[in-house]
Amino acid sequence: MTDEIKRLKELINASNTVLILPHKAPDGDAVGSAVAWFHFLLNNNKKPTIVFPDRPAAYLLPFLDEIEYLVFETQPEKSLELAQHCDTLFCLDFNDPSRVGKEAVELISSFKAQSVMIDHHPFPSDFCTLQISKPSVCSTAQLLFECIEEMDLLSSVDKNVGQGIYLGIMTDTGSFRYPSVDAKTHYILGKLLDLGVEHFKIHESIFDVNTLDKLQLRGFAINEKLVCIPNHPIAYISLTKEELDRFNYQKGDTEGLVNVILSIEGYSVAALFVESRDGIKISFRSKGDYFVNEFSAKHFQGGGHKYAAGGFSEDTMSVTIERFKTFLNELLP
Repeated sequence: MTDEIKRLKELINASNTVLILPHKAPDGDAVGSAVAWFHFLLNNNKKPTIVFPDRPAAYLLPFLDEIEYLVFETQPEKSLELAQHCDTLFCLDFNDPSRVGKEAVELISSFKAQSVMIDHHPFPSDFCTLQISKPSVCSTAQLLFECIEEMDLLSSVDKNVGQGIYLGIMTDTGSFRYPSVDAKTHYILGKLLDLGVEHFKIHESIFDVNTLDKLQLRGFAINEKLVCIPNHPIAYISLTKEELDRFNYQKGDTEGLVNVILSIEGYSVAALFVESRDGIKISFRSKGDYFVNEFSAKHFQGGGHKYAAGGFSEDTMSVTIERFKTFLNELLP
């Protein structure tokens, strides 16, 4: 048992009321990790509460049934009041306070007790009492399982914990197809199935539940808004707020769309630009010898993994795309 894991186990043993904080715009790994950690702590006689910076997308809400959670965006005072009475803060699936958003960052900055970061993104900031960072691991959900295993607490992992871990691993690995997936990943998946996790139901709830508006939006995006850069293995889609409104956009409707771009034969870099009320949210994906995390961090206030990164622009859509095009050569190996 490493010193980090010893400290983690001691901290858990000494805790009673616990706050779990994932990143803003929580994806499957953030929600899955929060759900898994919630049930793990509950099984160890703790009193956990999840606070999401903003509301998860509709397709992830079924995984939060019968779970006590708050949304900071709509319940800031209640969230901050709760934090004042918690023994420990667990920051899951993010490596810098900025990832929870400008408002919810107060949950971290004002927290007086022990805090723990458990995350798999590279280049973590030093902002918690204890930091467990392993960028080589495919997902935070897998890292949580590994932490539990090393603490010799696998007896606390039941089907509820397992469902969260499976959700996190599945979504953050593109259904187990990214290079970050290793033998350990599949070993863990096997253990989860032994617990009774119904993997097919999790997959169906994420990938096989659509609205007509969502499918029409994706069809429009691919047919009308896909741009393939001449003489470059790079393609992108941009969607303005007006275009999103035309298809009654709901949070999560563009999830996975950037991977569709990347699936085009001969293309190794994909970008998705989506306009929101705050600015332009950007998703980058790549494969092979093409990496996007440093590019996103340098030009679009973002970061992430070599093959999957996010970014943001406060400029207009047209200015953002022109800046993207200006630096395209930096994406080439």
